[in-house]
Amino acid sequence: MVSGSANVTINDNTQLVTENESVYIPIGAVHALENPGKIPLELIEVQSGAYLGEDDIVRFSDRYGRIEKK
Repeated sequence: MVSGSANVTINDNTQLVTENESVYIPIGAVHALENPGKIPLELIEVQSGAYLGEDDIVRFSDRYGRIEKK
């Protein structure tokens, strides 16, 4: 986390992550990120592994319109 704070939910566990902290999200984990404060949230996402494409993302819900309507 570069600045601000985030409630990070991984599977059924939620934790507050603040500036200069990080969190590991295991492969296949259902996860979400929420800014609980008024300070803009800035973070750096680092992906690792043999495949880093966006087409393997499954969105369960999304308030930003990124889920394709069927």
